[in-house]
Amino acid sequence: MTSGAALPRTLVAGVGNIFLGDDGFGVEAARALAGEALPEAVEVADIGIRGVHLAYQLLDGYDTLVVLDATARGAEPGTLYVIDAAEPGSRRPPDAVALDGHRMSPDAVLALLDTLCAGTGAVPPRRTLVVGCEPATVEEGIGLSPPVAAAVPGAVRLVRELLGEAVGGEAVARPGHTSLPPLRRAP
Repeated sequence: MTSGAALPRTLVAGVGNIFLGDDGFGVEAARALAGEALPEAVEVADIGIRGVHLAYQLLDGYDTLVVLDATARGAEPGTLYVIDAAEPGSRRPPDAVALDGHRMSPDAVLALLDTLCAGTGAVPPRRTLVVGCEPATVEEGIGLSPPVAAAVPGAVRLVRELLGEAVGGEAVARPGHTSLPPLRRAP
């Protein structure tokens, strides 16, 4: 039994639809990460298309959320990004879009979380990061394209670096997004 304050909890959530090619990146990266030795306060979850489930799970109290997802930003397929999500309360789902529990983008999940927190008094994660991968295709089909499949080990390394920063209490100074073709640590 250990004494002292509990470690801040971190949830790493793999999201996406495995039936839409590279949209399954988050799920595959979460599966790969789940096989790694991780700090005790880190939980990895295969969320898939269950966005409402993710929002409710976050009500259990996490200091940091890392979302693994396919993220189309116009770079070469397989490019990895780190996106520091907006401050809680500033996220809004697109106007005139019905809430669909199986087609919720990460921003819609975070907007729902803000609403749930406002109604319950729960506190959203202090930090929310998206580790995204540029998809080659999100057409119907099972399996990742070769460049996205090749990016999964790099995403695992990147998340492990971010987890080290989260567990160690260091802030991640990566405003906006960072394109990370080769992963390098800053000196």
